[in-house]
Amino acid sequence: MNKKEKMSYNISEIVSNFCIEGNIAAIVPYGSGHINDTFHVKNSDPALPGYLLQRINHYVFKNVPALMGNVQLVTNHLKGKLAQIPGSNPAREVLTIVSTRDEQSFFCDKDGHYWRMYCFLKDTKSYDMVLTEQQAYEGGKAFGKFQLLLSDLDASLLHETIPGFHNVTTRLDRLNRAVLADPKNRVKDVLSELEFVIERAGSMATIINLGKEGKLPLRIIHNDTKFNNILLDINDREQCVIDLDTVMPGYIAYDFGDAIRTIINTAAEDEEDLQKIKLSFPLFKAYTEGYLKGACSFLSDVEVKSLLMGVLLIPYIQVIRFLTDYIEGDVYYKIHFPEHNLQRTRAQLQLLKKLEEEYDVLDQIIQNIVSVPQ
Repeated sequence: MNKKEKMSYNISEIVSNFCIEGNIAAIVPYGSGHINDTFHVKNSDPALPGYLLQRINHYVFKNVPALMGNVQLVTNHLKGKLAQIPGSNPAREVLTIVSTRDEQSFFCDKDGHYWRMYCFLKDTKSYDMVLTEQQAYEGGKAFGKFQLLLSDLDASLLHETIPGFHNVTTRLDRLNRAVLADPKNRVKDVLSELEFVIERAGSMATIINLGKEGKLPLRIIHNDTKFNNILLDINDREQCVIDLDTVMPGYIAYDFGDAIRTIINTAAEDEEDLQKIKLSFPLFKAYTEGYLKGACSFLSDVEVKSLLMGVLLIPYIQVIRFLTDYIEGDVYYKIHFPEHNLQRTRAQLQLLKKLEEEYDVLDQIIQNIVSVPQ
């Protein structure tokens, strides 16, 4: 949605449906998200909180009541757990939902758009890219603690907001359908990429097969662990995990692999020059140390062993997603030139090759960290 369309909303009228304190001083677009529209509602009284208003993209999230039910359940659980930890501040460390005037967690306007509001967390910052080992460590610690605090909440209580999101079998099935249909006559140009995917299809099903066998437990995970979904405080210390729309049942390795995919890569996700794609072992080590500091106490041995499987799996799934979209005619991801999705495919494929080549080194880093008492 472009800026002109965003401005067509009567934001002040929408805000009036929520139970806010004080008076509005200004409402400005906020953040760089691609899914939801976000606005910062500034308070005229500096002693009172500001707010974040979001339009939930109901084309991506088909069941908004279920999504917000998940968010309520998770935030309430996190606040309850943190309240038992001396020195914690649940209001600063967990998103706070602002209720509507009829005590709901969201508002649906006359045009069918869904809106929600959170309290704005002042004096925080986020980064699109990890620049230092400290940042990587704090990011790992944030997601590790997030999973730890949710580890005693029954995953079956949560709805699947995007069915099959990290399910490799589902992703491969869609790719196969796209290849058979070949609507843009592009399959002939990606035969080597398809061969790469097919060669690894069996081994990449390991995590989902371990889950089916009952060896990996379904847990509540974030499912979108890119670094800018963590708020750090003014000293670059972890404070709050945000963007809870995809929090749902899954396997621990998914979150670990998703985070590492962006942290370890020295180049952009769509890097054209494949020679620039290298691995940052210091950032991998720092993130893993932070993550296991938070999560090691509740993980099973099988889950710890699955972490590196996730590091390979998530880039593999991303290869499939970009390749599928290219074959289908670029219907999902925004592109900036005709072969953008193909370039993304090849960049992620190269990253996966590098990860495979350095598998033993990465495995040793994890084992060294695990062997030290957390």
